[in-house]
Amino acid sequence: MIKTSYSTLSCPDWSWRELLEFGVRYGYDGVEIRLIERETDLLSRPEFRPSELVSRRRELANAGFQVCGLASSVRFDDVNAGARKKQIEIGQAYVDLAAELGASFVRVFGDVLPEHADAAVRQNAIENIAEGLTRLGEYAETIGPAILIETHGDFSDSQVTQQTMQLVCCGEVGVLWDTHHPWRFCNEELPTTFDRLGQWVRHTHWKDSIVRPQLSKNEEVHQAAQQAHELMSGHRHADYVLFGAGEFPVLECLRLLHHAGYDGWFSLEWEKMWHPEIEDPEIALPLFPGRIRTLWELVWPV
Repeated sequence: MIKTSYSTLSCPDWSWRELLEFGVRYGYDGVEIRLIERETDLLSRPEFRPSELVSRRRELANAGFQVCGLASSVRFDDVNAGARKKQIEIGQAYVDLAAELGASFVRVFGDVLPEHADAAVRQNAIENIAEGLTRLGEYAETIGPAILIETHGDFSDSQVTQQTMQLVCCGEVGVLWDTHHPWRFCNEELPTTFDRLGQWVRHTHWKDSIVRPQLSKNEEVHQAAQQAHELMSGHRHADYVLFGAGEFPVLECLRLLHHAGYDGWFSLEWEKMWHPEIEDPEIALPLFPGRIRTLWELVWPV
């Protein structure tokens, strides 16, 4: 049986208790925490103060529910070495928290590379990002949770992620394959992406989209997109639809994972926080566990 989770981007206004209550009710095995009540800095949340962590572990155990991972905003694309060092320190605190919650990974970003740069500048940026991943991975090795770089921003291009991972000197660093992003934003065929990155893939994000004519944005939509860009320069727009109702080739993706023996999580990333115009979590979240499990059984009948 596959393991399903959902990102809390799906439900930006929910409290910790709602994450557990609705996650269990909707048939998920766990949750990937990106934010709680619109706060993306998980280290500042009162639920995760050291004195509260015993209670959080008890609540998870009582619910039969897991925190599969923590999705941080840590990124290593800054040209300033001091800024990258600060990101490593923040990442270490996320690793500590992930271990306390029993989570198996912390998500980080490569994010963006210098625009219009020559090959040497671009290569230097990739080396800096690989160094940040290596150093954070070495810390994580002593505690448990893996460090996963997501196919997001400029790293939606699987060649860039591959080049970076080939420079990482730590086995505790892997890839979070947002299955949608290389396909939609870089026009990559799924087998091409997986051929480049499959050896490192430890977690997957799932979403679906179509292509619509460009529409004018209202103020709420504009502000949400601006907030996303402030956290992640590489954030890109897509016309998201309910899972299974769009153009993403889900079955092809599942076949690739099945043949590779993938045993990680299948995590719905319904980006309600950044796209307030899409359906509410009460509509989007209940659909995913049943749909992904039904499709998985088509690929691998029980």
